[in-house]
Amino acid sequence: MGYAQVRSVALSGVVGEVIVVEADVAPGLPSLVVSGLPDAALSEARDRIRAAVHNSGASWPQQRITVNLLPAHLRKHGSGFDTAMALAVLAAGAGLPIGRLVDAVVLGELGLDGTVRPVRGVLPAVLAASRAGVGAAVVPPANVAEARLVPGVEVRAADSLGRIIGYLHGAERLLDPVSGASVPEPPPLDLADVLGQERGRRVIELAAAGRHHVAMFGPPGAGKTMLAHRLPGILPPLGDEEAIEATALHSVAGTLPPGSGLIRRPPLQSPHHTASVAALVGGGSGLARPGAISLAHNGVLFLDECAEFQPGALDALREPLEEGRIRLRRASGETVYPARMQLVMAANLCPCARPPHLCQCPSVVRRRYLGRLSGPLMDRIDLQVDLDPVRSAALVDTEIVESSEVVAKRVAEARGIAAERWKPWAGANAEAPGHVIRHHRMRLPRSVLHPLVRAVDRGRMSARGFERCVRVAWTMADLDGRSAPDTGDVAEALQMRSRSSR
Repeated sequence: MGYAQVRSVALSGVVGEVIVVEADVAPGLPSLVVSGLPDAALSEARDRIRAAVHNSGASWPQQRITVNLLPAHLRKHGSGFDTAMALAVLAAGAGLPIGRLVDAVVLGELGLDGTVRPVRGVLPAVLAASRAGVGAAVVPPANVAEARLVPGVEVRAADSLGRIIGYLHGAERLLDPVSGASVPEPPPLDLADVLGQERGRRVIELAAAGRHHVAMFGPPGAGKTMLAHRLPGILPPLGDEEAIEATALHSVAGTLPPGSGLIRRPPLQSPHHTASVAALVGGGSGLARPGAISLAHNGVLFLDECAEFQPGALDALREPLEEGRIRLRRASGETVYPARMQLVMAANLCPCARPPHLCQCPSVVRRRYLGRLSGPLMDRIDLQVDLDPVRSAALVDTEIVESSEVVAKRVAEARGIAAERWKPWAGANAEAPGHVIRHHRMRLPRSVLHPLVRAVDRGRMSARGFERCVRVAWTMADLDGRSAPDTGDVAEALQMRSRSSR
């Protein structure tokens, strides 16, 4: 008879918790029982770890084995506990010394040949272990670069169960692979490529400077997609905390490239218009996976041809736009993913997408087409503009336009001004709380707000739209280096919310 325990980490969304994998080996018919709310992948681990132990040259205890995952009330998902379970069983039934793992967590899936295979979510798992005071982690070689993004934790790699067994006996050493140079990110797309679309460039710059949501409407070839794809290139790089959040989400989703470092450039997600609700907001059986809105956290979610999306999928974005997170409830519990992103939408003016002078769609068809974008969703979009077709002169003339580098400097300066103004409530104008905007020190004079007051009194704008226009006006003032918005800023903000092209 014997008892042993090894520590690992369980994830719920991007939140990790250190768990104890304990094994008890007692006389009885050979069997293996796994308890502690395991999912199907964990229940199937019985056969995986038994074959892995045999193929690693160790002896499987021919007794009654019970493996429990503590705390038992927390649901456990995935195959990342395989290696910890195998070591706990060998320690309890075969006397494997595990003293060298007392201050470590063990992560990794086992192949039938004993190979330790990579798993998802290593970054948030090691981060949770660090916060719990654990000083070391044993991970698969493919996850080393990701695990080493967490400071203060000694990370070692094991390519096989046999190597870990030899290490615990003092006969082998764990791998200490040198982290190679991070795979360089491709250069961002340059805003200088966008010709003859001054209004579109203005809208994108305002969106970047204030974290405003954008909707652009216009004929094909007006530059809507080009502008959206160049927005991340003028956004400020992510700070350490933001980068860890974004990288952890991509790690959980399994979209983090091997050997990559922290995600420093704001991510861009551009799902196809046939994407389902689950693909946008997250979902799946068992542990709900992050969707496109969470993978765009601290970055940009671009919905091209947004009028072609399912109306239900679009309306599912309304709560995340307000809260900055998405709550996914399942029978097994609730998973919360961050979803603080900028929404950029683009659409043609009608289904045929022909130039205006060639379009033969009846007015009712055009209204029905854009009517798929619900009022409550559009009420949350700060900038809604129509873009005119690009004129031939812009394509022929050789006039040099501003590059992303030049625009990014203005955006960074405006962001700094806004962060100082709204401290500690917000870091950008679009995030400023309503009660702060109405504070006596920040409140704009009624004479400046006259265009908005008139729009609200005439029923053309909601209270939410009023506050969003004020935030856009503050962004305009920040970009121009002025201490407060004037009537011209407020009027332009109202114009950009009413889809006026003039």
